[in-house]
Amino acid sequence: MTEEVLASRVAEVLAVDAASFQERVEDDAETIKAYVRDGVFDNPQAIVGLEYEFYATDADDRSLRRVPRRLLELIGFEKELGLHNAEMTTSPQPLNAHGLRAQESEVKSRLQTALEVTHTEGMWLVSDGLWTIPPAGERAREYLTDSVEQTADGRTIRIATNMSAAARYHAMANTEQAQTAGMTIDAPNVSLSAETVMPESLITSIQPHYQVPHAEDLPAYFNYAVRIAGPLLAVCVNSPFFPPDCYDEDATAESVLEEAWMEHRISVFETVLNDPSTGAGKVRFPRDLESVEEAVDRIAADDTLVPMPVTAGDRFDDEFAHFRRKHGTYWRWVRPVFDGPTRSAANARIEFRPVPAQPTVRDSVAVQAAFAGLLESLTRLEHPVVELEWSLARENFYAAMREGLEAELTWITNDGQETTDRERIYEDLLAHAEDGLTNRGLTDDEAAKYLYPLRRRVRQGVTPAGWKHQEVTRRVESGDSLAAAITGMQRAYVDRQTETLLEGRFADWIGKRNGE
Repeated sequence: MTEEVLASRVAEVLAVDAASFQERVEDDAETIKAYVRDGVFDNPQAIVGLEYEFYATDADDRSLRRVPRRLLELIGFEKELGLHNAEMTTSPQPLNAHGLRAQESEVKSRLQTALEVTHTEGMWLVSDGLWTIPPAGERAREYLTDSVEQTADGRTIRIATNMSAAARYHAMANTEQAQTAGMTIDAPNVSLSAETVMPESLITSIQPHYQVPHAEDLPAYFNYAVRIAGPLLAVCVNSPFFPPDCYDEDATAESVLEEAWMEHRISVFETVLNDPSTGAGKVRFPRDLESVEEAVDRIAADDTLVPMPVTAGDRFDDEFAHFRRKHGTYWRWVRPVFDGPTRSAANARIEFRPVPAQPTVRDSVAVQAAFAGLLESLTRLEHPVVELEWSLARENFYAAMREGLEAELTWITNDGQETTDRERIYEDLLAHAEDGLTNRGLTDDEAAKYLYPLRRRVRQGVTPAGWKHQEVTRRVESGDSLAAAITGMQRAYVDRQTETLLEGRFADWIGKRNGE
């Protein structure tokens, strides 16, 4: 698509009347609430799914690569914000032993095919939280901030040079409502400003989904998901470093190492898409829910960033298509979703969005299994951690962002005791994840196998971010510059991943490093 055609499509988006769009959203919200009351969104059992994001690198030097659109279509992946991104979405499956095996098998089979195809193009798809090596011969700052202006329908439209050709992405930088986006990165030793939301393309994630059996019960599951967000993030952190040229000129290796947050992906998403002068921002840690109706109303009432045009279709959820479009920019780290292609497939689910993409498929599926097992067990047993103050759950989340497993988290154990002891927290957390899985028919051995990657991290006290931080520290202490140390670490990460992505585990990396 040419920049002129894309600018015309963006202009069409900008012509949508925001007030009329919002009226339709509110009408759709009432439709959804009526369907909830009628049981349309109920399922016979819990169902799980997964969104899995990757970025492409050169197979030789591990520098970032743009993925040709024809190649995305060929491998059956979807485009994401940056031209270097690719996303896979699994088919929803019942939460049981067969369903989890199907999830893992689908990811592996589709990813193996994608890797074989991209290999012929000299590429490798990387599962990671934040890329650090820009395209060969380019600087990360320019890659993230380059844009051009085009004129369409009498408007001046700004087009990000390295962003996918989706009008909604580019519209974010061209509407009055879009000015609520910060379009900056503000992190320790990093300050970067852009005129589009392209800096968000630094980050990639996995997003486990959990479809609740009864839509009316969604708030109970949601409130537990809010409380496990911090502990699960802490054990999964994977983005302590930025591309070297993104650091401030006066930043030293010592300050970067000392002040690095273990999950910069969280801060990137928030500072790029939030304007600090407008209050809480669109990307934020969500408050508890009291009712499913409140969940619907929150989405409907959220600030409209891009009132996109809506085309009528023949899916069931096209009956509330404006609401679905609004939901596309409802960014919360845990968020409810109401949709379904058919009436029988309609579902109310929880998307868990804090976790970065993990080093291997098995690690990613471990997160999915832990999340699903926890929601299954905590709600069924009415675990007392739901009584943890929301403010403490939020503090847990941002402490985990900054410090990973070293964060001091607050938890309430199954016996009602409040604790900050890491061993007790994860003993309780992972025991309930295992209970949830065995309650859905997995054997003890099967449940333990799924959760082993996370148990090993806790036992060893090493996360993917911690591995990266130690690698960069070791290289700096050996005399490398910060830039060389980060680049060397990143190449080592991808090299190790090429050996373990489909069948290995991050635990194998720990063993090699520790000489076990």
